[in-house]
Amino acid sequence: MSNVTWVRRRRAIGRFWADFRTHRAGVAGLVILALAVVLALLAPLFIDSSVTNVVSGTGEKMAPPSLDDPLGTDESGRSVLLMIWWGSRTSLLIGFLAALLSMVIGTVLGIAAGHFRRWIGAVILRVTDWFLVLPSLVTALVLAAILGGSTATIIVAIGVTSWPSTARLIRAQTLAVEARPYIERSLALGAGHWHIATRHALPNVAPLLLASTTLEVASAIVTESTLAFLGVSANKTSWGTMLRGSYDWGAATSGAWWYILVPGLCIVTVVMAFTLCGRALETVLNPRLRTRAHA
Repeated sequence: MSNVTWVRRRRAIGRFWADFRTHRAGVAGLVILALAVVLALLAPLFIDSSVTNVVSGTGEKMAPPSLDDPLGTDESGRSVLLMIWWGSRTSLLIGFLAALLSMVIGTVLGIAAGHFRRWIGAVILRVTDWFLVLPSLVTALVLAAILGGSTATIIVAIGVTSWPSTARLIRAQTLAVEARPYIERSLALGAGHWHIATRHALPNVAPLLLASTTLEVASAIVTESTLAFLGVSANKTSWGTMLRGSYDWGAATSGAWWYILVPGLCIVTVVMAFTLCGRALETVLNPRLRTRAHA
């Protein structure tokens, strides 16, 4: 890659960051996300999965927050703080990978639907519409129950049920890109379908895809927590399974508010951070939204 290309990319990144940091809410969301990811990555250096073992609890059952256990304990005497810390790994992993799978499926089908105008595009649209009609949460619940409880199956269940909205978005952008004059010139010069899709359509939809991905991760985390609360989990501690545990052991009726509030706040905080970051990215990367913001 030439030096000129590197200079252009550095300048583009510099302009992007200069625009992004003007959105204080987006920067705040980015800081929260960075902190959550770093803590999740560092967790194995300080604790291990034994903190989630029911026989590892040494504290009093359902004990309120104290100096020994800053966020209290659960029904087995385990530290809620350590479980939250370790459970962040599962919640964030499923959220990121499920969103990635959804983005890949949605991008491929969206570009194909926008590029192929005849029966291929029509079939893809009908399949997309069919998935849009299906209740995604119920479908994911059924798929996860059929495939069994594991991290991989939860990721697949969420990913294959949440791609239609992305496919619709990418298709609309692909149609707008392929209506431009330079696409006709490329076709006249002999460019094939693969060249048009990868060299023209994909780079133009990438900024929109980046903003959509951050919102999709937030949605995937909420879906995973909902599935875990409904009893379909990856057999690993996550924020959703902790909420389920607090419900099963009657934390609300016994006054153990910390057992409910802490995992719930973690979910809300991370999802809100992804949403703030995604909205800021969408404003920065979409020229029309950026123009309205400065108007």
